[in-house]
Parts: sequence; C-alpha cells; structure tokens
Amino acid sequence: MSGANKATRSVPLRTPSPSKRASILRAARELVTGVGFRDTAMNAVAETAGVALGTLYRNFPSKAELMVEVVADVAQREVDAVAKVAMEDGTAAERLSASAWLFASRALLGQKLAHALVAEPVEPEIESARLKYRRKLARVFEGIIELGIRDGEFPTQDVQASAACIVGSLFEGLIGPLALDSLSTAERQRQAKAIVAFCLRGVSGKMAQS
Repeated sequence: MSGANKATRSVPLRTPSPSKRASILRAARELVTGVGFRDTAMNAVAETAGVALGTLYRNFPSKAELMVEVVADVAQREVDAVAKVAMEDGTAAERLSASAWLFASRALLGQKLAHALVAEPVEPEIESARLKYRRKLARVFEGIIELGIRDGEFPTQDVQASAACIVGSLFEGLIGPLALDSLSTAERQRQAKAIVAFCLRGVSGKMAQS
C-alpha cells in the first residue's frame, strides 16, 4: 500500500504549456472566424491545434472558458488598432471618423468573426467578455470626444454617454450588414459609412464633410 502511494506521488503533475495554449487559442480563433462560437467544436479545435483533446481540456477546462479567451484576444487586437488611429494627427472629428471607420471596415473584412463578437447568442461568460470589449472601445472614443470638447470642436456633452452611443451604433448598425450574405461589398460599405457619419453628426452636431 505504501509502495503504491510512493509510486503515485513520484508521477510528475502535468501543467498547461504556454506554447500549446497559444496554439489552441490560434486554432479556436481560426475556427470561430469560419463558423462562429456556437459551431466551433472542441474536438475540431484540438485537431486544428495539433494537440490531444485531453491537452486541450487541461489548458481550457470548458468551451466557454476557451471562447472567453478568444474574445479577450480578438477584442484587444481591435481596440489596439482603433486606439492607434485615434492617436494620429488630425482634428477630433477626423480622428473620430477614421477610428469609427477602421472599426467598421475591419468588421466587414472579418465578417463571421465580427458577427460572433457583436451579435451571436452566447453563454453569460462570453457575453461578459463582450461587454468588457465594448467598454474598452468606448474609452478610446471618450478620449477623442474629450479632445474635441477641449479644443472647442465639439459641444459640451456627457462624454461617457456619447462614447457608449457610438459603440452601440457601430455594433447594432453593423449586425445587418454582417449577417446578410445577400448584401454586396459595396452595399455593406455604404451602410458602414452611413453609421460612421451618424456617429460623427451625433457628437459634433454637424454634418460630415463628403
């Protein structure tokens, strides 16, 4: 009995591998990009990542946990891209327009993934991660609006409310273009541009220059 216990204690515990974890995340992101959250299966993630199913579950005990990580990873990339544009030279209106358009155009390019991040029905854990994404994005727009108010370009307003409205307009306004396969690329772009113009008009009180 004691010998058996000693043998059991001598077996090293397996810990998650950072490299395998990264491979799993890449594979999951690739699959979500193709089919969305709901139709991404754990065995398909393991196969795409080149790991055993057991290895996958050692790194991510549940599909929901894995999808939360996918949302966090993709969301940070999108926020970083928008934030970079927001920091470039130009007026507040130019920065707001460019940032909002970048978000919209990237969403249209990654149509399935963007729809998953915006509108696909998901578990509460994943929805919580998506809400964090919206808040991070809103903070980028808050910075632009504050700049516009400080420079006298935008009227005084509730910065947080305005930024939240921009994010809401982008997310809700893009659901149709992202979900409808019948729309052409040109039609999607026209609707995205109309959404961006609406956001700018709402913050500045002025029509966007064509």
